[in-house]
Amino acid sequence: MAAHRKSRRRSAGGHTVRTAATIALAGAATATGFDGTGHAEPQLTPTQVRAKVDQLYQEAEAATEKYNGAKEKAEAAETRLGTLRDEAARRTEQLNEARDALGTIAAAQYRGGGLDPAMQLAFTDDPDRYLDSAEFAERAGTRQAASVANVRQQLREIEQLRGAAHIELASLKSRQAELKRHKKTITGKLGAARRLMSQLPAGELAGLQAGGDRASRDTTGAREELTALGAATEQAPNSRAAAAVSYAYSKLGSPYVWGATGPDAFDCSGLVQAAYRSAGISLPRTTYAQIGAGQRVSRSELLPGDLVFFYSGITHVGLYIGDGRMIHAPNPSAPVREAPIDQMPFAGATRVV
Repeated sequence: MAAHRKSRRRSAGGHTVRTAATIALAGAATATGFDGTGHAEPQLTPTQVRAKVDQLYQEAEAATEKYNGAKEKAEAAETRLGTLRDEAARRTEQLNEARDALGTIAAAQYRGGGLDPAMQLAFTDDPDRYLDSAEFAERAGTRQAASVANVRQQLREIEQLRGAAHIELASLKSRQAELKRHKKTITGKLGAARRLMSQLPAGELAGLQAGGDRASRDTTGAREELTALGAATEQAPNSRAAAAVSYAYSKLGSPYVWGATGPDAFDCSGLVQAAYRSAGISLPRTTYAQIGAGQRVSRSELLPGDLVFFYSGITHVGLYIGDGRMIHAPNPSAPVREAPIDQMPFAGATRVV
């Protein structure tokens, strides 16, 4: 019986060890499954890759427009800061000249046997506090009081300029940090898209990059392009719209580069901005500002030169050229090209006037 009980204890212990090991292995397998490192990603079909890449490009373009807006504001803050600093330097020079004049009067008074209290302003470390003294106001002569009041006003203006410059500097730093965040988002999205596209065979990759757009410039394509350009400029509502369309046609095949506004590379809003800049019209930098830069028109009223916008967040723009088509800068996988406007969710249109 003793032997039997001992045998059962060994069996129970062995079973416990085996059970613990099994649970541990199962837990490890479960944990591996949850953190995504235990098994390979399922192989995506070309259609799934295309959908994921399109989504990544759309997200990158939304971040690009935010980057463009932050960059525009950063540049404006930097300009204002420079202006404030220049003005502060100019006022400081004027202040020094005024103090020198007071010093000359003080020296003359000293040689005459005394130093008027008004002249002490030139030598104090805290002139504003000294000027607040009622005793000083009572004892300063009319001419000296006017000179000192001028210095006092200049001191206050310089302090105001320095305060405004400090605010602009803080704004600039904030915009620069925002630029850095958006840039990180953009590069992350584009990197993920490139990795997905690298999984595709060469033939399928070419099909993905073509995407139904047209940017070819062979002999036949060039003839068709000239015919289409002539028709578009004739139908444009004014000469400026016609000039913008001509510019867009001349940039077919140019590379997409996020943040670029030409003349050799563009992002989507950069292309339409450059097109109208060539016609003498200044458009805002971002898609969500460009949609408000003219007269809103319906899809049925579109004419060549109108700006056409896409997605609910107004994150993409193209230049309408007629016949349901546009010229746009799509994404880093494709150059500036023609495309049908029904290729993306239509969000609205603006006629630049």
